[in-house]
Amino acid sequence: MSKLFSPLTIGSVTLKNRVVVSPMCEYSSYDGFANDWHLVHLGSRAVGGAGLILTEAAAVLPEGRITSHDLGIWKDDHIEYLQRITNFIKDQGAVAGIQLAHAGRKASTMRPWEGNSKVPELEGGWVPDAPSAVPFKDNYPVPMALDLAGIARITDAFRQSAARALKAGFQVVEIHAAHGYLLHEFLSPFSNERHDDYGGSFENRIRLLLEVVDAVQQSWPADHPLFVRISATDWAEGGWTAEDSVNLAAILKNKGVHVIDCSSGGNLPTAKIPIGPGYQVPFADLVRKVGILTGAVGMITTAEQAESILQEGKADLIIMARELLRNPYFPLYAAKALGDDIKWPIQYDRAKL
Repeated sequence: MSKLFSPLTIGSVTLKNRVVVSPMCEYSSYDGFANDWHLVHLGSRAVGGAGLILTEAAAVLPEGRITSHDLGIWKDDHIEYLQRITNFIKDQGAVAGIQLAHAGRKASTMRPWEGNSKVPELEGGWVPDAPSAVPFKDNYPVPMALDLAGIARITDAFRQSAARALKAGFQVVEIHAAHGYLLHEFLSPFSNERHDDYGGSFENRIRLLLEVVDAVQQSWPADHPLFVRISATDWAEGGWTAEDSVNLAAILKNKGVHVIDCSSGGNLPTAKIPIGPGYQVPFADLVRKVGILTGAVGMITTAEQAESILQEGKADLIIMARELLRNPYFPLYAAKALGDDIKWPIQYDRAKL
């Protein structure tokens, strides 16, 4: 069997293969509730054969949404429909995971197809929270610098959201510390201008993320997989670096984090990112050297490319986004391309060639 379609056990959870559905914002919620769109979007990828299905960023507080249409998990009422989704995913033999997130200074914006700029407060927008009062760019809202009480409130929101995720039937939690959202904002000198215990040195800038990990672990069983998504570099001099990511990964490993999901960028709108096939794979390879499992993401589009990454020991999971939007059944075709005979949904078995 290929590496891509070999199982992987992480803690008490075994993934049937290494194909992971990346968190992809759908901007289709109202008051944070999942709905039929999310059931079909996530469920169809489970039918399509992926081993792990991650939800889009689920806001731990209403003001932590990127847009007012983001998925949420800040109240118990959100649990019921999320549980319907996790049950369906499990019925397909896949594992359900949720990404817990706070948008920070990138909150209170319009959906991408509506302009992707700030929403005025008179039209339902709000003042976002951030490490410092530094906007992401000119057409984004100016955030309010968090005080210590605000930081504690956010940390506790992650703890409570992890407890809800467990009740909703998720088996994997991913903490979103990438793409210029709140936890990444604290990590990066470009957005963190603080002079207290949460700013300045590397140790101070990683403090909030470590506190969030601790808070989540209060609610999340130690044997359940805990992922952290990072932007491994800001792609600009003076920002967060790949070396920082390696040092952070070693600390997270010692704290009991199981997997580092290695993305990049998102915190500096002027960053020059050399986008191309597999362009972020070297970060997963580099971080993996500290002895922690990693996920590779970014323009991985073929079975052969994914298999090569795994065979060369550059990552342990292949986390896919756009290719799985184009083809929810990619894993079924990928298995055939790699010569693997995997189980198809019984309802579709007549189409298996």
